[in-house]
Amino acid sequence: MTPHDFQKTLLEAIEEGLASLGESPKQAILFHLENTFKLRTGDIPQNLKGFKEALESIFGPGALYLERLILQKLCEKLNLKLPMENPDLLSNVEHLKRLLLHPGDA
Repeated sequence: MTPHDFQKTLLEAIEEGLASLGESPKQAILFHLENTFKLRTGDIPQNLKGFKEALESIFGPGALYLERLILQKLCEKLNLKLPMENPDLLSNVEHLKRLLLHPGDA
């Protein structure tokens, strides 16, 4: 898997995770991300930290629920299991990226 493929898969998982709330809420969140946080949908994989901070700003502690959904969707797409003891989106995405792009380093 190339880095570009990973980012594409990550974006798909994010969109599917947000869609689990419903299509209208997903569109509202994406609109809010772009207009309030200047975070375009296509830029989310490259600015995952900004995405996480925006979710926390919008949802407060509820952002963790969305992060878990996104991680579950990503693991399903990658056919990987991820221990969910640490639900942190950023560290888990980095771990998955290392597993796929640099298997000897993980």
